[in-house]
Amino acid sequence: MKTNRIIRVPINEAEGIRRNLVETGKLDHERKIKIIEYNSKRFLEIPVICSIKGFRTYDQQEAIFYRKWRSLTDILKAEILDIELEKLPSGWHIIGDIIVVSIDPCIAHLKKRIAQALLCMYPSCNTVVRDLGISGKFRLPEREILVGNSTETIHKENSCLFKIDVTKTMFSKGNLHEKALMSRIGKHETIVDMFAGIGYFTIPMAVHAKPVKIVAIELNPQSYMYLKDNISLNRVGNIVEPVNGDCAYATPYGIADRVMMGYVGTTHHYLDQGIAALKKKGGVLHYHETAPECHLFSRPISRIQEAALRAGRNADIIECRKIKKYSPGVWHVVVDAHII
Repeated sequence: MKTNRIIRVPINEAEGIRRNLVETGKLDHERKIKIIEYNSKRFLEIPVICSIKGFRTYDQQEAIFYRKWRSLTDILKAEILDIELEKLPSGWHIIGDIIVVSIDPCIAHLKKRIAQALLCMYPSCNTVVRDLGISGKFRLPEREILVGNSTETIHKENSCLFKIDVTKTMFSKGNLHEKALMSRIGKHETIVDMFAGIGYFTIPMAVHAKPVKIVAIELNPQSYMYLKDNISLNRVGNIVEPVNGDCAYATPYGIADRVMMGYVGTTHHYLDQGIAALKKKGGVLHYHETAPECHLFSRPISRIQEAALRAGRNADIIECRKIKKYSPGVWHVVVDAHII
């Protein structure tokens, strides 16, 4: 039977001894080093795997073990069938202290047990919700609470805070690079964010780039409420002007050095408004679209160029980027264009 052996070392001598134990492979990495007081002096109890020459070895009575990482399969393999193990989710999102997971309908009967296992893996989380997709004009998430009560949380990303209710609004963690890229541009500019949501692009731009002004437009009342909360949380009220309205009517005219169109689905219907928001001297348009692989960049580019021509302007393409796979054969892409 394994015993929890330790040696007691005066604190002022401990670091050299610890390093030697690491180098010789005699340190027990499963247990934590503890500070104790003995005869009015302070010692470190260093866990070891064998007797150490020159030191008396003790059996530690209250060992503190490091938490070992266990996968979802490790936790559940003794409880469920092999065919069910194959259907377990391989990934999930952690938003604040909430886990969002998709679960195959074939193992829906295990959903509560999967949720409990995920909380064992992430003890700092307290709620697990099942993702059932999105629906409607506002692309509202369909989600089922599996464990826990609160679905509102504060998520930290790129040194920005986002307050969100995961059952009422979407939060995409799949375009981190794009959000980081946008957070580095726009200094000294006036920006219009046409589909602001809860501030996915607006907040990082305001916090890091510190433009003169961002007009952030959002139609969904729930998202707009959280947009205002996030402006306050990040203390950027002096930069961001939130607008609750439809971009077809609420987009300002001729004020912007830069326009964000960070929505996918029907974004092309608003290209005329996006281009009209740019100053007469010109500006930059960041246009998002979902495009089939066979027309990956050609379709969004042609749409931008046609809209520019309708406005009596020209569009010079700056850069095209893939963001992520949206569905089989379809990509979420971004085209940056200089409109003059």
